[in-house]
Amino acid sequence: MEYLTKLIDPSFVGAVLTAVAAAATVYTLAQPFLEPDRLSRRLKGVGQERDRIRLRERDRMSQKTNLRQPPKAYMKRVVERFRLDNWLATENAKNKLMMAGYRGQQAEIALLFFRLVMPIGFFVLSSFYLFVLRVLDQPLMIRIGIVVAAVYLGIKAPEIFLKNQTDKRQALIQRNWPDALDLLLICVESGMAIEHAFRRVGAEMANQCLVLAEELTLTTAELSYLPDRRVAYENLALRTGLESVKNITTALIQAERYGTPVGQALRVLAQESRDQRMNAAEKKAAALPPKLTVPMILFFLPALFVVILTPAMIQVFNWK
Repeated sequence: MEYLTKLIDPSFVGAVLTAVAAAATVYTLAQPFLEPDRLSRRLKGVGQERDRIRLRERDRMSQKTNLRQPPKAYMKRVVERFRLDNWLATENAKNKLMMAGYRGQQAEIALLFFRLVMPIGFFVLSSFYLFVLRVLDQPLMIRIGIVVAAVYLGIKAPEIFLKNQTDKRQALIQRNWPDALDLLLICVESGMAIEHAFRRVGAEMANQCLVLAEELTLTTAELSYLPDRRVAYENLALRTGLESVKNITTALIQAERYGTPVGQALRVLAQESRDQRMNAAEKKAAALPPKLTVPMILFFLPALFVVILTPAMIQVFNWK
């Protein structure tokens, strides 16, 4: 009973939350100094992916073989035992994983595993706190509704995580894509083949944007080993999920099919990408004054009034 009393004690819960916040602050401040060098690991992963594609095309095997990372044993056992791929897998799950930056069978098995575990975990945790510890003194129907909401949140949690990862990845690629297009245009107009241009741009972008460098390097590998170059361009657009990248791949596919000049199309699309980035920056700048209105009213104006009115009030009281 002492442990249960401690768990529902507001002072104890506040102390725990304060400790967690302090630990998170320390970790946030120390993270830049503890950040490992991911460049070599990313490039090594891209090289392994390239080797996998080469073996697949050489042996004419399906994409399910020679995967980059083996799945974890306990996750694989759970997925195979309950046949989660039959009733939890979706058609676009693989595309969502690729757009979020996760590839291979390990990512698919992990997604199926967490789609099963997260609702169960949220259900057990919410039921324990609401019906065993009775943290909230509410009617039965309200507590049942909270449990149902927690289960629904557990179902949606993997999708929310993938959506957040995809948005962050797409924002990073979108921000650096105009620079990559400029470099690609320079390489193409200097006489480089498109494979060498992608390889060169990927190497140059590695220090600026690892995610984009990885995608360009993977596209270079697919252009080298896939029998149809159009598939490599379509895979690049599918992995990124960006309209600007899709426009470039469409232009490259048309250039491959009809023999149209690549440099002119790249020049026009590079200018459009720069204009879009500038428009996005101007849009953020235009939205800044309304966002600053409430903080200025709450924090700036009271201090300003104090500074302005305090001398006058002192003079008034002294005069009286």
